[in-house]
Amino acid sequence: MKLSTAVSTPDAQFSAFALKGGFDDTFAMAHGLGLDGVEIHVRDPRDVDAQQIKSLKEKYQLEITAIGTGRAFGEDGLSFSDSDAGVRKAAVARIKSHVDLAEILESHIIIGLVLGKNPRTPEIEANASACMQQCADYAADKSIDLFVEPINRYETGFIITADDCLSFFEKVDRPNCKVLLDTFHMNIEEADICATIKKVGARIGHVHVADSNRWYPGAGHLDFEGIVRALHSAGYNGFLSAEMFPNPDPETALCSMVSHMRAIFGKIG
Repeated sequence: MKLSTAVSTPDAQFSAFALKGGFDDTFAMAHGLGLDGVEIHVRDPRDVDAQQIKSLKEKYQLEITAIGTGRAFGEDGLSFSDSDAGVRKAAVARIKSHVDLAEILESHIIIGLVLGKNPRTPEIEANASACMQQCADYAADKSIDLFVEPINRYETGFIITADDCLSFFEKVDRPNCKVLLDTFHMNIEEADICATIKKVGARIGHVHVADSNRWYPGAGHLDFEGIVRALHSAGYNGFLSAEMFPNPDPETALCSMVSHMRAIFGKIG
């Protein structure tokens, strides 16, 4: 497994991005701290220079582990489950533009709050699954996966647990839809994190790490050694990406995360 961090431009409203700033600065810091990749969160791909990001990726030898889309919901109100068909159409178009960016950067797409926060009803699920199918088909033609993230009950009423995600996939029925497991959300919603990892198994596409308090791994009570062992047993060899508060400051948080996780990797081999 490898390590990455979520990064975004300074105007992002979400507080759990470990690094915010210009991509030239955040990529340089990620490289300097010994990370293997960065997960970039982009409100609208039209606002970023894809070729600049690609050049920075090559300069710092960092993989673009995933592209986050939550800002399209949080800042622009776009969602797959909106009652307005025009909003749903705009949400699909936005995610397709993220897919185009992912193709340039050889990455994948995170689907979280762009699903919407509404409680799961047959109508909401039908709207959201139809939008997911359109985006998944568009992404599949470019060999891109969609990582769907269960988010805790205090932030959404839709996909809350891994079981919710797997049952949603039965409706969507697209093989390039994978589960994004986030240790912070799992600590709230899953009775047994390691058992959930085992259950999801080969459908795991990406993993977010933060401790129980959403600080860096090692700052709370989560058993990250057990989590990494469970991921290893499940055959997951992708990225563990820090989506956590930049506390007490971004550099200290990421240094602590890297140190804690690499020590665990050393035990497991």
